[in-house]
Amino acid sequence: EVKLVESGGGLVQPGGSLRLSCVASGFTFSSYGISWYRQAPGKERELVAAINSAGVRLFGADSVKGRFTISRDNAENTVYLQMDNLRPEDTAVYYCSGGPFGSWGQGTQVTVSS
Repeated sequence: EVKLVESGGGLVQPGGSLRLSCVASGFTFSSYGISWYRQAPGKERELVAAINSAGVRLFGADSVKGRFTISRDNAENTVYLQMDNLRPEDTAVYYCSGGPFGSWGQGTQVTVSS
C-alpha cells in the first residue's frame, strides 16, 4: 500500500521556522519525485516545491523562494520542507504528493500568527 504521511506542522510566530516531513512507504522511494502543496482557507491548492528522483528542485510559488528549502533523504524515505522566515500568509494545510500513483498524504496544519 502506497502511503505518504506528513508531520511537523504547528503554530509558529512570524519570522519563525518549521520543518515538515513527508515519510513514504509502499513504493521504491528513490525512483520518484515528491511535491509539497498547500491550501489556505478559501483558496485553491498551490504547488510550493518539488524534488525529483535525481534531487533536482523546483519551486512553484514565488513567495517562498529564498525562504523554503526542499530536500530528500532516500535512506529514510523522507522528503523535508524547511520553512524559514514564516509569514502569516504561509498559513495553510501542507500536503505532500507523489509516488507511482500520485498519492496524497493527509496534510499537516501550519499556522503563522503572533
